[in-house]
Amino acid sequence: MARETPIASTPAKKRSLVPLVLVFLCSLAPILAAFVMYSNPQWWPDESSNYGTLLDPQRPVPAAQDLQLTTLDGQPFDLQSLRGKWLLVSAGEAACPEACARKLFITRNSHASQGKNVDRLARVWFITDDGDVPAKVLEAYQGTVMVRARPEQLARFLLARDTVAGQPGLLDPIWVIDPLGNLMLQFPADADGVKVRKDISKLVYSSRIG
Repeated sequence: MARETPIASTPAKKRSLVPLVLVFLCSLAPILAAFVMYSNPQWWPDESSNYGTLLDPQRPVPAAQDLQLTTLDGQPFDLQSLRGKWLLVSAGEAACPEACARKLFITRNSHASQGKNVDRLARVWFITDDGDVPAKVLEAYQGTVMVRARPEQLARFLLARDTVAGQPGLLDPIWVIDPLGNLMLQFPADADGVKVRKDISKLVYSSRIG
């Protein structure tokens, strides 16, 4: 009886990785483009920054030893722990007079109005003295990260110069810190809440970070 000759199996054809690489690059391209555009505000169309003033150069959040913060119960707080979120920032005295409360109101409403993006933001109030925060402020602005700061350290970060809490400049604006930890936008004193909200919405909607 004749022996059957085994049939040699045909080696499987090697699949090309080119299509997979192309799909990956296509997916990555919009993210890279958004990051490059965000990092170069001089390329932004004029209408994209029609209210807040872009800071140039942007200033990174200082290390904890250079911006010494404490919570209301005296515990150390590192602002860099909020990295990864858009931060809406203001500063004021603990008594929080009307101008201070107005800024907290604007940041709270700008934050709350972001719909599905609300978790991408946080709001921070730097308290520049050791006074007691009124109970009505604590109640009205729950969810705001309230921390005490040394005015001279805070001024070096927010204003890029030395000042004291009572001087114009430190207690007036609202600022924005991006998710990469850079102070990048400043709103004027007596800011228009609607315009602030619109600017924040544009930033968050257009950004692929945070």
